[in-house]
Amino acid sequence: MSGALYLVATPIGNLGDISARAAKTLSDVDFIAAEDTRVTAKLLNHLDVKKPVISYHEHNRVESGAKIVARLLAGETCALVTDAGMPAVSDPGEELVKLCADAGVAVLAIPGASAVVCAVALSGLPAGRWTFEGFLSTARKSRFEHLEELKTERRTMVFYEAPHKLRRTLADMLEAFGDRKISLSRELTKLHEQTLRLTLSEAVQYYETTEPRGEFALVVEGCAASESEKPTLTDALDVVQRHIDGGSSLKDAVKLASAATAFPKNALYDAAVKKGL
Repeated sequence: MSGALYLVATPIGNLGDISARAAKTLSDVDFIAAEDTRVTAKLLNHLDVKKPVISYHEHNRVESGAKIVARLLAGETCALVTDAGMPAVSDPGEELVKLCADAGVAVLAIPGASAVVCAVALSGLPAGRWTFEGFLSTARKSRFEHLEELKTERRTMVFYEAPHKLRRTLADMLEAFGDRKISLSRELTKLHEQTLRLTLSEAVQYYETTEPRGEFALVVEGCAASESEKPTLTDALDVVQRHIDGGSSLKDAVKLASAATAFPKNALYDAAVKKGL
């Protein structure tokens, strides 16, 4: 009988964010696979968990992944962790999940802190629909191809970026997208957590004189619809009606419809009441 792989989300900065379920899972499994065993050792010491830890990362994923799956097929259980956040998202853990799926090994998620979700929530930009784009390529041609594909993306876009590449990324985004709104969150849940809400040109100017520090989550405004393509009030009320039909309250339906169509909530609510929704 095969064992199971547990994808355990770890704190993105504040150790107090580890859940009781995550701590119990780390304590109960037979072994732990970690992106950096030194970083994971700090978390395990904090939790007073003593379990065998092996490394699983970008540079050993083929060899280590095969060994992990073999142990799981033999009946052991493993917790996969990254240095911060959910394994298998912008992370080589996705390949281990595929190996387990192909081998018929159970994979279970133990949720926790997410830099992406926190950044979107803090951004002040439309959060009803958004797309996670991860890290841009370091190769200039691939970077511009990626950004070019997103020029007409209507949804709010989320990127990760390292401090030493931030200035170039902001300049490339300004060139590709024009001067859109951007929210920059860094050091999320840590002592020096900061979120800046600027335009891309303001962000470029700000970081010309300010040294980028910490890992960044960038939340960028989507492409604005042309006047002819913008939803009408009738379209927005149709969205409200669909959410009500799906069981939402009028208040929640208006909130969701406003996020999806950019109609002001108060005006949309008044129109919905007037229509008798």
